Amino acid sequence: MAVAPLPFEPLPTLRERIVQALPPPAKTRRRRILRRALLAFPFAVTLLCLAWPAVSWAAPGININLDGKDGGVSTSLQILALLTVLTLAPSILMMMTSFTRIIIVLGFVRNALGTNQLPPNQVLVGIALFLSLFVMGPTLTAINDTAIQPLVNGKISETTALKRAEIPIRDFMFRQVDESDLALFTDLAKEPRPKVRADVPTRVLIPAFVLSEAKTAFEIGFLIFIPFLIIDMVVASTLMSMGMVMLPPVIISLPFKILLFVLVDGWHLISQSVVEGFH
Repeated sequence: MAVAPLPFEPLPTLRERIVQALPPPAKTRRRRILRRALLAFPFAVTLLCLAWPAVSWAAPGININLDGKDGGVSTSLQILALLTVLTLAPSILMMMTSFTRIIIVLGFVRNALGTNQLPPNQVLVGIALFLSLFVMGPTLTAINDTAIQPLVNGKISETTALKRAEIPIRDFMFRQVDESDLALFTDLAKEPRPKVRADVPTRVLIPAFVLSEAKTAFEIGFLIFIPFLIIDMVVASTLMSMGMVMLPPVIISLPFKILLFVLVDGWHLISQSVVEGFH
């Protein structure tokens, strides 16, 4: 009795073997939904935390009152205004204080020494920040005494406090601004020539003050560069006379520049000259 031959099954190809060996595909739709939910969860919690006090105060009906108890601005709007001021704080710090001049001068010092990243940017910004707070100490004290404390005690309104806080800042900027820069921005703004300081708008005073600070900082930076430039020229001439053309002069001059800066107590002189320049 003849046996029927078994049906021939072709062997799987290499591609089919690789596909069979791979793990089953994940449920991409579910993973995408879960990922979006995780990303939206912090925003939902933040929104709930911000909206919960307003909803609880407005219970049982939805009635959000924007007025304070004495007809002033409510606490919620005060917090919103404070957050707005904190957002603009870096610009206010750079444009309306002594920070601009100090940070530019410190940058010139680092470039004149030839140290690329020493001191680091964080250190320079920290030094400039605390020197600015020292220079602006009397101005900040006047703002606190005439504007902030009366506002906190409820003696004046927010508008009055803003006007009072603007006076010490304007006085500080007027003491440092150059008359030519002030006249330039007055002409660009097509404003009439002011007779007294009170006639100068703040939008004209601020850019004139920033331009004056940058110009003064560059003048100080030029004076800082001169002694270090002399050291570079002497070292380069010495290397040329010795025939050491292939040796970079910066490698030799850097220790001498650092030694000179340490011997003359450079940080003390720079800090003293910058701070005294505002008085």
